[in-house]
Amino acid sequence: MTSSAIISHPIKSIADLPVDKTLATALLSSMSEYNDQLHGRRLWLACSGGRDSLALAALCVQLYRQGKLPCLPQLLHVDHGLQSDSRHWAKHVANWAAAQKIPCRILQAQVNRHDEQAARQARYNVMRAHINQDDVLLLAHHADDQAETVLMRLIQGAGVNGLSGMQPWRVQTQGVQYNILWRPWLTIRRANISAYAKRLELPYIDDPTNDSGDNVRSGLRRDIMPILATYNPNVIDNIARSAQLLSDAQETVNAQAMQDMQQTEHTDLQLLPAQRVLNVDALQQLPMYRQRQLLHYWLGQDEPLPPAKQLVDDVLTLSQRDDQDHQTELFWQGRKASYTIRRYRQQLYRMSSGWLTWLKLPLIEHDVTLPRITLSSNSSNRSVNNLTSLNIRSSDRYIWQLQVKVDALLRLLENSADGIAKQAVLKVAPLERKQRLKTEMAARPQAGKKLYQTLGIPLWLRDSLMVVSITLTKKSEDGSDIQTDIPLLIASPFESWLLSSEQTDSDAKSNQLAEYIRSELSLK
Repeated sequence: MTSSAIISHPIKSIADLPVDKTLATALLSSMSEYNDQLHGRRLWLACSGGRDSLALAALCVQLYRQGKLPCLPQLLHVDHGLQSDSRHWAKHVANWAAAQKIPCRILQAQVNRHDEQAARQARYNVMRAHINQDDVLLLAHHADDQAETVLMRLIQGAGVNGLSGMQPWRVQTQGVQYNILWRPWLTIRRANISAYAKRLELPYIDDPTNDSGDNVRSGLRRDIMPILATYNPNVIDNIARSAQLLSDAQETVNAQAMQDMQQTEHTDLQLLPAQRVLNVDALQQLPMYRQRQLLHYWLGQDEPLPPAKQLVDDVLTLSQRDDQDHQTELFWQGRKASYTIRRYRQQLYRMSSGWLTWLKLPLIEHDVTLPRITLSSNSSNRSVNNLTSLNIRSSDRYIWQLQVKVDALLRLLENSADGIAKQAVLKVAPLERKQRLKTEMAARPQAGKKLYQTLGIPLWLRDSLMVVSITLTKKSEDGSDIQTDIPLLIASPFESWLLSSEQTDSDAKSNQLAEYIRSELSLK
């Protein structure tokens, strides 16, 4: 059984048939432009079996046989089962590839929703899962596709980035994996490809849904583009040229936004991509149009699609508020993750949902009994390189540790008591809301809200504070044990604050404490 959607030409070898000069020039010119990036990378070609992708595969075969292409791409055909004949289409593509002696893989995909966007996303997902890191995926998008894309984004209210259309070379990231999408035919008209396919008698699949008008793209193709062509027969080329000009403009905007971001981001409070932070005071020094551009760029990092204008406007309004309401939350559902945008004092935070979930995980307490020491000057020869790592909170994505130089810490505290220490215990415990502590920034001990405000702790981080202290036990003259509790610091995932006590009240000791106990937050 065959499919009526397959053009009824016999499958035959096309290696020795005439090459289309226009199509070949576009492919080879693009290959020359990205030669350095292509070098050493494996090449795949997304082949639906339709006219465009089959024509690109045919051209690759011809140029390879002529020695003009250094290697043949491997074809990837995705069968997502949305059409009743999809299995016949997959077999047809495999048979055609075998006749051309070009490698071909058939992949299966499951689509959760029956719409064009869901099918497209499913195709890319299954292809990304199959190819390797840093591989190149060759796509047959052309100038007509580009014009349709620009019009679709225009009616959706896209900005410069969206209206710049598809890019000929784009790095696509998915988690830690990245691949390259290569589109060498964005300047080629559909009519040129159709003429080439007709001359070669390519048995391509003419998917009936392409021109049915039941989605935005096919509706534009069937109903709108012919009307626009009556006003200007060069409408496709003109829109494609406008997309290129807007792409150049977007590069300029991005360069300015990146420079502005370097001047406004708070690097000490960032964990990329989980948490990104901007300084509001520095942001407000920029002209208003650059504030909008910066927020658009800042919010959209780590995402394939930019944020909506309304979100940018809402974040801009949040940055301009002069009240002390820290409860406002803005939510953005991106393609790769969801995000919450909040402001605390003069900082804007963009936090992923996964990160906020991690911040709710329980903290791990530690009581570490340290080696017995003699608190005397005779201990000066002891090593200062003994490093202890304490896990405070950990998941499969993030880990927060305290790095403690134990021996150096004990040497620092030798003068805190006289005689011989029977035992030394390093304690790390969550800060209790009613626990009173004296920081170097306050004249007296504080607890709860006043302590949080003194330290500048945002609401979502207040359950992620640990108190680090050391308890020294020594014998008194009557033989009983005397314990001396020495508070050292409060630690958060991003910052640490020294605590004041009789044993650690000198500037020299305080500076050394910051070196001997470090808070380390990292991605796994």
